[in-house]
Amino acid sequence: MKGMLYVIGFGPGSKKDMTFGAAEAIEDSDEIYGHSVYTDILAEYFPNKTYVPSAMTKEVERCCAAVKAALTGKKVAIVSSGDSGIYGMAGLAYQVVQEMCADIEIKIIPGVTAATSAAAVLGAPLMHDLAIISLSDWLTPLDVIMKRVECAGMSDMIVCLYNPKSKSRPDYLDAAANILLRYRDRNTPVGIVRNIGRLEENITLTTLGKLKDEVIDMFSTVVTGNSQTYIYNGKMITPRGYKL
Repeated sequence: MKGMLYVIGFGPGSKKDMTFGAAEAIEDSDEIYGHSVYTDILAEYFPNKTYVPSAMTKEVERCCAAVKAALTGKKVAIVSSGDSGIYGMAGLAYQVVQEMCADIEIKIIPGVTAATSAAAVLGAPLMHDLAIISLSDWLTPLDVIMKRVECAGMSDMIVCLYNPKSKSRPDYLDAAANILLRYRDRNTPVGIVRNIGRLEENITLTTLGKLKDEVIDMFSTVVTGNSQTYIYNGKMITPRGYKL
C-alpha cells in the first residue's frame, strides 16, 4: 500500500483555531513528526498518537525521516504551527520527496497563519495590501530581508513581521523599524501579539517610533500599519477604502 505524507499547519496553537482538516489528518496519522514545541502542544489534544519530536534546525532530517516512514506504507504527518505553506514544511517536503524519488502520496493541510490570527486579536489591521516578512536570516541573507522591508515601506504596505527578535538577533527589528520610519510617520500604529491563541497570549499596541522600547521575542508577531491605519476603541483598523 502506498504511504501517505500529511504536511499539517495546525494554526497558532489552541485547538479552537485548528481546522477540522488538520484534526482529521492528525487522527489519521500513524506517526507525527515535528519540532518538540509543536509535538508537545499536540500531545495535549491528541494524547494517544505516536510522536517523533526533534530540535530546531533539524527540518531536513525530520522530513527525510518522515518520508522514509511513509515509504513503509504508513500514514505519516509533519506538523508545524501556523500554515504549512507559509514558512512551513510544505515546500521542503516536496523537495525531499523529489530528491528521494519517493513514491508516496502528499497532502498539504493548510492552517491559520500568525498574520491572520494576530490580526483577529488586534482588530482589523490587514484590510489592504500587505507584506509578510521573516526577520530570521538563517535561510535568507540579511541584506535581502532588509531590502524587502524597504520595498514594503516604499509601497505603503501593511507589514507583518515574523521571527522579529531572538538572542542571536537582538537588533534586526530595530533596523527594520528604522527603515520603515523613512517612509512612515512615527505615530504609525503597531500591534504586537505574543503567544497567539495560547494561555500566555499578550497584546501590545504601540507606535512605530516606540517599537524599540517594547519587549519582543520569537513568539511575537509584529503588525505595522500603513499610512491609513488608526486605533479606535483599543483596536487597530486599516480602512479598505469603502465610502460611508
